[in-house]
Amino acid sequence: MKKKLVALTGAGISAESGIATFRDSNGLWEGHDVMEVASPEGWKKNKKVVLEFYNQRRKQALSVHPNLAHLELAKLQEFFDVSIITQNVDNLHEKAGSSNIICKK
Repeated sequence: MKKKLVALTGAGISAESGIATFRDSNGLWEGHDVMEVASPEGWKKNKKVVLEFYNQRRKQALSVHPNLAHLELAKLQEFFDVSIITQNVDNLHEKAGSSNIICKK
């Protein structure tokens, strides 16, 4: 029986792959007002701005690949019963081959 291993990941693990983080310097919130792109009020005020923001995020997510950290976590499954808990919705853990991913959206 394999020992259990739990990894907690967030935006930082995907930054190396080219996914912009929200709060770092030059992060997404520096170029966007959170209330304009991530609130019901922003949607009511200017749907075009909100759609452009999320379309850019989707385009970015489709253009990136897992980095070494994602790949190494997936390799650990050979030796451990690995669970990954993440807030990331970029699917890079899945693309790297990890199978037990708990995603808190």
